[in-house]
Amino acid sequence: MADRPVNLNRVRKARARDAARRQADENAVKHGRSKEEREAEAARLAMLKKRLDGHERDE
Repeated sequence: MADRPVNLNRVRKARARDAARRQADENAVKHGRSKEEREAEAARLAMLKKRLDGHERDE
């Protein structure tokens, strides 16, 4: 037998945390974008907004 009793709730919760962390890491790899990709997208959207604003009519 073990020297100390094992708290089964702690073991269960630790296992659940590990599974959730593993799932989050998998999702980050599948769906995540790098910093460069996010910045490029933001720059592209800013350019499109500027171009659209340039076509506004002054009344």
